[in-house]
Amino acid sequence: MSVPTFDATGLEPRSATDELRADAPLARTPDGTWVVLRHAEAVQVAEDAQTFSSAVSRFLQVPNGLDGAEHAAIRAATDPFFAPEEMARLAPVLRTIAVELVEELMDSVGPAGTEVDAVAALGAVFAVRGQTAWLGWPEELEPELLDWMVENHEASRSGDLARTTAVAERFDTIIRSVLAPRHAAGAPEDPTTALMRLEIPLPDPSVPGSTSRPLREEEIVSILRNWTGGDLGSIALCTGVLLMALSRAPELAARVRDGSEAEAGAIVDELLRIDDPFVSNRRVTTCPVTLAGQEIAAGERVMLHWTSINRDERVFEDPDAVAPEANAAQNLVYGTGPHVCPGRELATLELVTLLRELLAVADVHPAETPGEREIAPVGGWAHAPVVLVPRG
Repeated sequence: MSVPTFDATGLEPRSATDELRADAPLARTPDGTWVVLRHAEAVQVAEDAQTFSSAVSRFLQVPNGLDGAEHAAIRAATDPFFAPEEMARLAPVLRTIAVELVEELMDSVGPAGTEVDAVAALGAVFAVRGQTAWLGWPEELEPELLDWMVENHEASRSGDLARTTAVAERFDTIIRSVLAPRHAAGAPEDPTTALMRLEIPLPDPSVPGSTSRPLREEEIVSILRNWTGGDLGSIALCTGVLLMALSRAPELAARVRDGSEAEAGAIVDELLRIDDPFVSNRRVTTCPVTLAGQEIAAGERVMLHWTSINRDERVFEDPDAVAPEANAAQNLVYGTGPHVCPGRELATLELVTLLRELLAVADVHPAETPGEREIAPVGGWAHAPVVLVPRG
């Protein structure tokens, strides 16, 4: 079977892959990276971390860029930060933030409705406020983080490595500014301080006979970058995807508003499956392997294209049909295998909370202004205009 060429330059992720996926399970980029387009092959890759390594970046990425025992140990130590009891503690905090943000927004909404950008006006602001509240970061960081999100977005779209590296370094500087005062006595009791005190179940080379060690500062910075840098943009993009979809499906909006939180979460997951803004992850092969009938040598790059994978007609007969219950078991928006996203519960809590508080006081309608789709390597909507109309 011939392997088609995959070049997503200037294309949004769905249109770049929907037709391609029908002809082949794999494609290759001009630089030789294998691109996984279908569901079954994605599960094979994601669940075989020994053959398909996540150690693909020249930069430290903890824990998502680690493999084997080291990855498992750090995940075991850090996954409890997203445990149900932690989310239950955070839920009322996020609800207060959502209520206040919606009130601020609705103050400028006229009786007949007002157009807003769901990404910039809602998603980005809520993401920053929610993340800083969760981690105990100063509220004064909000303008800098919002500015960084814009800069990061533009750098990601540019594909310029020097530019994305500079943006990442700027974010690391922000993180270190939060860590510095916490080395002194009297540090606040919050997840950031708890992470700094964390012992991970790995021997410390400097301590003979040890069975655990503290995280190094560069590892702490990397974890916080992973938790926040990626999540800020993701929550903003997800908010755009969700409100654009709900503005055209009032019956779904009513279910999110009036149904249980579990039902709202299932609808959120399904809408993100249909239009997945978490576009891709990378792997590198550690040994020769056969994938979808193709012989792949050791050391070759593999891209999991989640936007395509979650629209595979072999699993989701009609990829655009909203069927939360039927599709839940196969939904890979947050990945699968040992590198499955640890922040799924947090992201779902944030998105459901924001949507329910907004829909309680406003109906969401399509705007006359056309939206602007993101282009690879980013997914979702760059600008997501919707009209908010006060309820009651």
